[in-house]
Order: sequence, then structure tokens, then C-alpha cells
Amino acid sequence: MKYINQLEPTELIDIFLTHPPEHFAAWLSKDEVPAFSAKFDLLTTADDDFKNKIQKLPFFNRWQHWFKPKTCFVGTTVSEYALLNDHVDANQLAQNLKTAYAKQYPFLIVKDLPLASPLLSEKDNVYSSQLITSLKDRGFLEVEGQALAWVPIDFTSIDDLLTRFSYSRRKNFRRKLRSREKVQINVLNCGDDCFFNQAVIDEYYQYYLNVYQQSEVHFDLLTKPFFTQLLQNKTIKSPIFTYHQDDLFIGFNLCFIVNNMLIDKYIGMIYPKARELNLYYVSWFVNLEYALQQGFTHYIAGWTDPEVKASLGASFTFTKHLVYIRNPLLRGILRKLIGHFESDKEKVA
Repeated sequence: MKYINQLEPTELIDIFLTHPPEHFAAWLSKDEVPAFSAKFDLLTTADDDFKNKIQKLPFFNRWQHWFKPKTCFVGTTVSEYALLNDHVDANQLAQNLKTAYAKQYPFLIVKDLPLASPLLSEKDNVYSSQLITSLKDRGFLEVEGQALAWVPIDFTSIDDLLTRFSYSRRKNFRRKLRSREKVQINVLNCGDDCFFNQAVIDEYYQYYLNVYQQSEVHFDLLTKPFFTQLLQNKTIKSPIFTYHQDDLFIGFNLCFIVNNMLIDKYIGMIYPKARELNLYYVSWFVNLEYALQQGFTHYIAGWTDPEVKASLGASFTFTKHLVYIRNPLLRGILRKLIGHFESDKEKVA
């Protein structure tokens, strides 16, 4: 099935539904819209100042569980946007979602609805806009979402791209890119024979965990069965860039090719070697070079590290989360605090 707002391969969505993140449950709604449930720490996306103030309140350890309600999310954690189904009109979908889940869960979040995204069709954007309006009419609160980084492939070479930066930044990038001469870069694909070796799967999953564990935000921990099914899938167009120094495997970057766009999805590294070799920066420019060579129109770089990606020249498109809070008192309180959960625009301003 092809969804509204879909940028990723359908196979990836199917794998998510079969093997959701650890401690998550995932399913299709009666309108065939992906959804999942999990305990959600409400402070996950709060700004640091607000988070620190809350955590310093008296006896926080005793009542912090109030900030981790069982939550129903409409969307997935493997797609850039909420995946919708236009076989039902937006107004009816809004009503169906509220009817199905608002009484069952203290929090219902329709996550990552696009706002006039340049990466989607007009049809997709119009439907999402209509759904936002319909959800707000039903008492959902509108919260600014994350910043999705993307780069148009409108340059003729990496040198051409670098001329768009200031002298000091260009000099800094060239210095970091010298590490590229120290690594060997190969391109594999999901479904290659090596991924039917359990030791290889174990190594890739450990490298994914290395990155996950050092991240600031810990929400969706993908499982080894998820990665196994993904890496062994023979139908997905999925270049996997691997980085070695001599015989040492340093890291990988798994991407997808959809609609003539390169979509950066999962990265795994070994530390501290990856930092010593500036692998994050090297992989960024390797991906851009590959997208240029293949004639792609866009490189989509994901949600994380918006400040770093802004420094690398990324553009950003934003989303909305629509949140329904079952308790009317709590709904009124959080309505006044929404601004503390909307930080990505400030990071890339």
C-alpha cells in the first residue's frame, strides 16, 4: 500500500509493524493508518531550561511517572512523516482516530504532519493541512514538530557546493574531509549475501546501538529482528555505505532510494575511532556526492542534530504534532506550556 506522505519504501513500514521498537506495540488502524503505543516521557522534547526546572521541583523522583503516560501515536518512528490514507477524507479520519483512541489512552499524538513540505506532492500537503484543521476542531492541541533536514542536489561538484560557505567554514570542512583519504569506502545493499551471516548482523546492530546510546534523545530502540529483516530484504533499493580503516570496520550509513531521492536513515559507528576520523562529516559529503553522481534531486538527511546539519548547509521543513489530552485539567495546563516543547526552529534559525 502507498500512503499519503510516504517517502520511505513500503517494505520498511511493514517491517516496523512486524518488529516495532523495544517495548512498543504497533498496528494499522481500521482506516489502515500505521499507529503505535508506548510509554512516552513528556520531557523528551522539552527545552533544557524547562526540563531542568521541572526536575528540580520537590520530590520529582516520586511523581516523575506522571510525565511518562502510556501514549498512542498515529505515525511510525521509521517514516519522516505520519502515513495517512486518503481513501477516507481528512475530516472523517480525524473523527475516527479520536473515537478509537482518545478514551483508551491519556495522550493521543498524531505525529509529524507536514507543513507545505517541498518533498511531497501538493495532494499530500493539502490532505495533511485538512487533517490538522479537523483535529484542532476536535480539541487537539497543535505543537511545533521537528526540523527535517534536506539538501537540493543543485550543485555540479562538492567543490562547487563548498563555494557556498564562508571561507572559515569551507576551510574547516576541507580539514575534516582529509580523513576521507584514510578510509576505504564501499557500497553494499540490503539483501547482499553478507547479511545472511549472523556475526555480520550482530556487528551492524552493535554499531547502531553505539550511536543510539550516545544520543541525547532515547525514544525508539529498534530491535535486532528489525535490523535482520531489513538487512536481508532483497527488494529495497538501499545503498549501505561502509567505512573501513585497514581491516577495522568503523561505521555504516544505510540509505534508501525513493522517488529519485536519497534518504539517509540509519547510521552505526565505533567510537572513538569514528570521531577521530570525522566520520559524520565524511559520510555527509559522501552521500551528497553519491546523490549527485546518481542524478538524484534531493538528499533527505533526517531529524536529528539540526544545528550541525544547518552548519553543513541543509535546508529544513517543519511538521506539526496534534495532541489530544484526555484529562481536561491537564489539557488546560499543557496548553499554556506548549512553547517549551518547540525548540527545533530556534536551533536552525
